[in-house]
Amino acid sequence: MIIHTRNVIYLMFLSLVLLIGSSDISRAQYPGFDAPGTKVSGGVAGLVPVESNINGGAIPSGATAQVVVLFRNEGSQPVETGMINLYPSSNISAHVSLNQCEAEPLASGAECALAVSVKGLQSGPWRLEMLMRHTGRTRLVTATISGSIDANGDSADRLTSDIETIPDEVDFGDLSSSQTIVEPVILRNITSEPIKISDIYVKASDGSGYMVEAECDELQAGQACIATIRWAPTQKGPSTGVLVVKHNGPTALASVPLEGEYTPDKSDEAEVFPDAVPGRGLLIASQEEVDFGGGITSASTITVSLVNTGDNALEIKDIKIAGSDNGLSLKSDGCSNGLILQPIEACPLTVTWSPTRVGSLLDDIQVRHDGARGVLVLPVRGSAEKTVSQDQKAIVLERKNPTRVIGSDGVVSGSSEKDVERPKSASRSVTSASNVANASSALDGFKITSFSSNRAIVNGPSGSRLIHHNQPIVLGGIEWNIVIEKNGIEFASGDDRILLLFDRSLSSVNRNGSQSSQNATSSETGQ
Repeated sequence: MIIHTRNVIYLMFLSLVLLIGSSDISRAQYPGFDAPGTKVSGGVAGLVPVESNINGGAIPSGATAQVVVLFRNEGSQPVETGMINLYPSSNISAHVSLNQCEAEPLASGAECALAVSVKGLQSGPWRLEMLMRHTGRTRLVTATISGSIDANGDSADRLTSDIETIPDEVDFGDLSSSQTIVEPVILRNITSEPIKISDIYVKASDGSGYMVEAECDELQAGQACIATIRWAPTQKGPSTGVLVVKHNGPTALASVPLEGEYTPDKSDEAEVFPDAVPGRGLLIASQEEVDFGGGITSASTITVSLVNTGDNALEIKDIKIAGSDNGLSLKSDGCSNGLILQPIEACPLTVTWSPTRVGSLLDDIQVRHDGARGVLVLPVRGSAEKTVSQDQKAIVLERKNPTRVIGSDGVVSGSSEKDVERPKSASRSVTSASNVANASSALDGFKITSFSSNRAIVNGPSGSRLIHHNQPIVLGGIEWNIVIEKNGIEFASGDDRILLLFDRSLSSVNRNGSQSSQNATSSETGQ
């Protein structure tokens, strides 16, 4: 009994010693002053940063730097990571560009890396706090990144955007002419992520004349697009504006200042011939004005060449004389309405002046066309000492078919009906067909000096000719059928009919009447 009691006491003592020893060993393995979150029930430790305060270094303003943050699993069980939040200072933008911790659960004692893109927006010190969730006991782990932003040149006080603008400001300079100036602005994504551009516009006052055209929707990393700025001011003086670019990047905006000054020159007197314009026809004349000179006593004619010196064809729309009662007229051949002149092509413009009054001639010829400026004005000047009777001018009654011209062989050409063969004697006095004028100008310079019912005398450049009624005659290289009418002579050649009027003031009746009146006046004065 005593022995049994001793054994029991011995066993109880041995158990107490073993219990105390195990407590000491446990306290040796797990000290009571460990870091919070590193000791958990069941032996599962938390996720800790390898370096809690990381030096991000110096970043140039506008540049982007990559900072790597390492995390280690110091527990005995794998840990899974979750959402990551970044809290940057106001002078930087940051986002996670690489996350190796989310690929698979992090084993005990293993490390994983996070890469953070940090872009400097404004000079000065910067700081970034990182907060990441995980499945450890503490559920959260933090890390701090800090550094500085270095200024580049004059950009110390300027905020840098995710969209780089080249140039960063547009100066149109001084504009003196009423032209539109176009300047390009390049927009480039300087981040590592795509950026969508939602809107591009110009903010300026009314009348500043700024307009923008761009087709920029989405820019990949490093990609660029171009926006064109047009400036067509409508008000004199300085002009300012701002090009605004809205996007979905961290900064959300980019801007480019615009400026210029419009100081128009004083208007000069318009020249007769304008300067050439690319892509348009340009109509000029061989003379700046049509000058008949002084001392004009008879009908005079001047021919001016109208030349298209532009690099495109032009069409003559209308040719007219400003005045209507000074005796000026234009020939219908040569330059005419609807005529199209190719580049370096010309046409003749023939101007005839039969003075209707004594004195100076001040008139203009207006030529409208679809080329540069649209109108050509040629001044017409001259001075007459004697008037030319308009009653003796040839009047074109009808013209349908080509003119009948007598060649050197005596055969009438250009007739659609009765071709007449002339005697050899008549053909000798007729010039060749290539030198004969058309019917409308063949009787220029001819006038009736004597007139009766069946015959008349016509005076012209080649002298006087006796004309009989219903007898053909050759004048100006053209065969005419003669019909003497009451007021003049009708010249017919094929389908051409021209009437040459007789000036009644040349008749003997009028001359006798004027002499009688003069004698009566003289006798009355004598009495």
